[in-house]
Amino acid sequence: MNFRLYLADRIGMISIYLVSLLLVAAVIELDLHGQGLSLTRGNLIYIGVLSVVGVSVFLTLDYMRQRGYWNQLNALKSDPDNPREGIDMEALLTLPAGATREQRYMQDLVRELYCTHVDRLEVYRSMQDQHQTFVRKWVHQMKTPVSVISLLTRQSPLLKESAPSSDMLESIQEENEKLMQGLDMMLNAARLEKFEVDVCVQKVDLLKVVRNVVSERKKACIRYRIFPKLIASHEVCYVDTDEKWLSVIVHQIVSNAIKYSKVKESENKELIITLTKDAKGCYAIFADEGIGIAEQDLPRVFDPFFTGGNGRLLTESTGMGLYIAKEVCRRLGHRLEIESRLGEGTTVRLHFPAGVTLHDGLVSPR
Repeated sequence: MNFRLYLADRIGMISIYLVSLLLVAAVIELDLHGQGLSLTRGNLIYIGVLSVVGVSVFLTLDYMRQRGYWNQLNALKSDPDNPREGIDMEALLTLPAGATREQRYMQDLVRELYCTHVDRLEVYRSMQDQHQTFVRKWVHQMKTPVSVISLLTRQSPLLKESAPSSDMLESIQEENEKLMQGLDMMLNAARLEKFEVDVCVQKVDLLKVVRNVVSERKKACIRYRIFPKLIASHEVCYVDTDEKWLSVIVHQIVSNAIKYSKVKESENKELIITLTKDAKGCYAIFADEGIGIAEQDLPRVFDPFFTGGNGRLLTESTGMGLYIAKEVCRRLGHRLEIESRLGEGTTVRLHFPAGVTLHDGLVSPR
């Protein structure tokens, strides 16, 4: 707070003081007038100057006494250019003792509010931890019967019998795969809450990870007549990342390409995956020939639970896949971009900048 604002807060007191000074001078003048005397102009000026100097000295000393406290308080204000950063609550406790009783009272009130806030936050965190633990355990428990169903359908003797039985098992396998993908997505979303304790950054062969993911999804590609094509400019392309989380990202991109390509009426559709690297880093580009994304939906495809126009065509869309992929990329320092034309297809670009390993988001979620 500067001196001008300090005076503005006390303009009422200063005005009342000046009015009172005029009233006192008027009373003295009336009393002297009854005795046939009068205040000279010099005396009036002398009284006025002394009074103004006195109140000015008092206001200046009072401002200097409180200036340190106000400067510390002003330093805690959030940056107007980046208001989302907010105020560090703990920094409020480091303020110097207030210069006035009012300031000390407010400090005591802030401390009480902070203690209440911390207590409630601990309760909330405990509830969140319990919920996350429950989700992880539940997902792992559900994966067991899903895996058993998958194994039974693959080994069933009905696959070699009549076409209706074979088609039925294929349908069961397809729905079972959707269950597994949904469980994986739920588990990954839960793991994001404790991302910093579930990450191991090392040199990872990007080409190997992409090949493994495509191999895992080969049955879905065959089922929907989608032909993946991998083009690599180098035999190996190492990136600094977490292999498990990278697999999650690539798996989500490939799954989306399959999901939105299968509904397009076309005999043969391609999924072209291009891996390149240059001085700026490594790139993985996934181009499908699916239904594409509407232009008005593109700015929001990374928002959680946003399904857009395509979500009306495919009820299985959750709006969480790209959000999880984007969030993982943000925390690992990778870049994820998407381009699309409705009815023509979608291109997803995954960029691993050279010299970048971790991001602040790894320990400071947005």
